[in-house]
Amino acid sequence: MSTPSRVITLTLDDREVGAHTDQTILEVARENGIVIPTLCHLEGLLPIGACRICLVEVVGSNKLLPACATKVTDGMRVITQSERLTRYRRRVVEFLFASGNHICAVCVSNHHCELQDMAVYTGMSHLTEPYRYPKLRVDASHERFVQDDNRCILCQRCVRVCAEIEGAHTWDVMGRGIEARVITDLNQPWGESDTCTSCSKCVQVCPTGALSIKGMAAAEMKKRKHFLAQYWTLKEEES
Repeated sequence: MSTPSRVITLTLDDREVGAHTDQTILEVARENGIVIPTLCHLEGLLPIGACRICLVEVVGSNKLLPACATKVTDGMRVITQSERLTRYRRRVVEFLFASGNHICAVCVSNHHCELQDMAVYTGMSHLTEPYRYPKLRVDASHERFVQDDNRCILCQRCVRVCAEIEGAHTWDVMGRGIEARVITDLNQPWGESDTCTSCSKCVQVCPTGALSIKGMAAAEMKKRKHFLAQYWTLKEEES
């Protein structure tokens, strides 16, 4: 039996705020106009804390905690902005760029890319780590869409929206560490998938140019995530 939610008080950046015990730090911060950057998080999908951009400091904890997946507690003291966090977030973004092949000038999502926006937000103007230049797959076997692993940041938004909203369970993650890749079905070409409904939800929630619509030129791929809010509005009306 689940514990009923109750009202508590916590501190965000020296500011005392009210919250419910079933809320996360990120939810409470956003309710109070406090910006905590994220990449893998998307309202309407279950949080997984994959990108580590939203890490915050919690007084009394010896490690940084993901704001999107950490529930608030009574009396909690949270620091969302500090020199340590800024440095850490910049390094995470830097590693994301270094581990893939993110050539912004020729990307379909140039100027419409959340990773690009995060580089600007964190002040990452160049890399101090060497590029890995991995030789990754581009799957254009689907009639309508393209998957480019070179631009994937493993946020798993596509995996979650396909499972939680569309219910097709087409996407999954294969491998671990730097060898991890997002795959369709049992590592079949996307165009041969028996489960894909061609709904385009995965494409629309992708924060980079890893998933795109065929025929898009550089800087043309704008993502439209409004369907998530519409979906949950309808679910609430049904209940």
